[in-house]
Order: sequence, then structure tokens, then C-alpha cells
Amino acid sequence: MAVFEKRIIIVEDDEALGYLLSEYLAMKKFDVTWAKTATECLRKLEANTYNLCVLDIMLPDIDGFSLAKEILDKYPSLPFIFLTARSLKIDVLKGFSLGAVDYLKKPIDEEELVVRINNLLSRLDISKPQKTESNILKVGTYTFNPKNQELGFKEQVISLTNKESELLHHLIKNKNNLCSHRDILVSIWGKNDYFNKKSLNVFITHLRKYLNKDANIKIENVHNQGFILKDED
Repeated sequence: MAVFEKRIIIVEDDEALGYLLSEYLAMKKFDVTWAKTATECLRKLEANTYNLCVLDIMLPDIDGFSLAKEILDKYPSLPFIFLTARSLKIDVLKGFSLGAVDYLKKPIDEEELVVRINNLLSRLDISKPQKTESNILKVGTYTFNPKNQELGFKEQVISLTNKESELLHHLIKNKNNLCSHRDILVSIWGKNDYFNKKSLNVFITHLRKYLNKDANIKIENVHNQGFILKDED
């Protein structure tokens, strides 16, 4: 099966909005599939390859958060964003904690959506051919494979989400040096704001838990500045 550049699946049960978004994105040269339910989305993911999922939360069969968990479980390298009317802080933080690469609030201007999607695809480098050479990184007694998004410790392998993998990669590349909040948020989240900073803290907590088997590895918080991944081995 050929893998198209900028192939997107939109999961939206609102007929008018789903039609509008799919037609507008198609006009902007995206290869768009529109699913009206979570069940239909999962069926299409089994049959096709996509670069990005755009998920509503309020769906008629399975809510978007539950759908995101299934996508992460079955297709861990497939990034997804939420586009929803649910704008409470708790919903935004839950979306990011699940591994969303962005959380957009309705109503959104179609041109802004195109810009955000293009920026995400460019930043994640998922619309370009992937290099095949091995790129295993070492941090203490752990190994990290950013291509497969896997963190290894002895015989154990932990599958990371897109955001966890991006953040760990950033920290390892700057090991033993300060990574400022701004640099992390701009390079990974695309925007330095309050909600993204809260999301960053959630993912730092995840990584600390994964790395706690090696006492020489620590992610230190530098108050109001950023984080340092310290490898004292």
C-alpha cells in the first residue's frame, strides 16, 4: 500500500462541521478521510495508513479520550490531536496526558487549523521518509530507540507515547545541561503557554517513573527555568 503524504483521518459526528473540514483540508492538498464514529475510525485505521488523527471528544459510541487510548495501544507511532468544544482545564490536561500533540478548541478558523496541522507534521517529521539506520541512544543503564519510541532496561521494554518519546529525546540530546521550559515547549508543543507547561509537568512525571530503576539517572527541576536530565554514571 502506498503511503500518502499528509494523510489525515478526522473523527467528527457533526455532519456540517465534518463535511466542511474534510472539504477544506482536501482543497489544501491533504488526503482526508472522515469518520463519524469511533468504531468507523478504528475500522479505517485497520485498512489504511495515516499521518495524523483529528479527534472530537463527544462521539456517539466511544468518547474521544477512550478512542485515543485505543489508538495509542494499537498504533503507538500515530500522532493525534483533539479538536473539541470541551475547553475546561481538566479536559485539556487529560488530552495532553493521553499523548495528544495538540488540543484545539472549537470553533476554530479553517486556515488556522491548516497552519497548525502543517506545523505539527513538519515538527514531527512524519510527512517525510524515515531514515532506516539504527539510532539507539544510551542513558545510564537504559537504551532509548527514538524511531520505535521504546525505552529499554535489561529485558524490559517500555513503549512510549509520541510526546514522551519527543521529550525524552530532547532531554537526552541535552543531557546534563539545562533545558528551559520555553525551548522544550516551543520545540515539542509548538507554543509556550500555561496549558502546555502543565502538560509538560505531567510528561516529566511519566519519564521520572520510567527512569527510576537507575539511581544515577535523575530529571531535576530548576525552579522557574526548566529541567536537567542528569546522568551521574
